[in-house]
Amino acid sequence: MCGRFSLGTPATSLVAQFNLFGVPAWAPRYNIAPTQQAPTVVKAASQLARQFKMHRWGLIPPWAKDPGIGSQLINARAETVAIKPAFRKAFRERRCLILADGFFEWQRRGRHKQPFHIRMRDGRPFAFAGLREYWEGPEGPGIDSCTILTTTTNELVGALHDRMPVILAPQDYDLWLDPGIREAERLQSLLHAYPSEEMAAYPVSTRVNNPANDSPECVEPAV
Repeated sequence: MCGRFSLGTPATSLVAQFNLFGVPAWAPRYNIAPTQQAPTVVKAASQLARQFKMHRWGLIPPWAKDPGIGSQLINARAETVAIKPAFRKAFRERRCLILADGFFEWQRRGRHKQPFHIRMRDGRPFAFAGLREYWEGPEGPGIDSCTILTTTTNELVGALHDRMPVILAPQDYDLWLDPGIREAERLQSLLHAYPSEEMAAYPVSTRVNNPANDSPECVEPAV
């Protein structure tokens, strides 16, 4: 699974990296946790440009009675996303990029778990394959929410966990975001583990264990 990630990249750099329309209102984050706001990129059928938007992490299906279900739907398995009731409509119609520059996994060491930060070797930001939904309850404003797709791991992440988030190659962004593409087989061909040789992992401080901690120290190598 993927239960925590980071995006310390400045807003101006995101524009160039993801070909965004306008500079987003974004302040670097180092410990994004479920139910918090996550940075996404969307593209509606009526839009030519990619739009930056915030979504609550934890997908809330439109049929949900209350938003609490979102905390149980922070990830969607790539192998079954096309058929699961909570995800199948969003998979066909409402896909998004979820922006990150790293994610965290924990390795058990005796009675303790050591957190690791996993990123690209060159430190560049990247995009998880995501789904998005809009939920509107009987009272109050609606909620835009999202989930991260996961798949089996590559060799690097496999030393820490048996699942990893789907990281899309930049050349696949347009296909994934295109609302006109609905063929499950074509979309699922993108949902595989990112190559180990392009990634790096290193231990970090246990500060990241607490979602209240959101500072550069969360992603610095442990001493």
